[in-house]
Amino acid sequence: MMLIPLLALAATPQAMPAMDHPTVTCSAAMVPLPAGLEGWTRKQAIRAGATATVATTLPLGVGVSATLLPTPKIAYAVRPEKPGGSVSSGGIFAFTVPVAGRYRVALGAGAWIDVLSGSTPATSISHGHGPDCTGVRKMVDFDLKPGPYLLQVAGNASATLPLMVARMP
Repeated sequence: MMLIPLLALAATPQAMPAMDHPTVTCSAAMVPLPAGLEGWTRKQAIRAGATATVATTLPLGVGVSATLLPTPKIAYAVRPEKPGGSVSSGGIFAFTVPVAGRYRVALGAGAWIDVLSGSTPATSISHGHGPDCTGVRKMVDFDLKPGPYLLQVAGNASATLPLMVARMP
């Protein structure tokens, strides 16, 4: 009969050892960025567009620090799957693919993105996280053909977002 009280005691937080959670400590040493994202560290300041017709042009291969808009002020070309709430931020950006290939969208936060050719969403090929200590939180790859595209950003918690679109080697 002593077994039941001992099991109850073992399940209490006081009886459980502290769980060690690994934390990442960034040093002053430069952490290498993935190939193709070398331009991430040279950020240009830009403002997001509110509609597809006034989308801000993104330079390929150059990191930007984008000032986003409150979600209610954005008229997305296609409703994002995860648009975020009224207190989230987003925006619309335009870029042109000169050569067919794999292109990566890198973000400094976990915002939702859509890459559109006209009103057709491009299918993502892979998703991942950037290396620790680089500021790249999320990476999404797309196989794109030459032409104009829109990058829709939605559901960002902050009014600013580091981002980049780059062709992968």
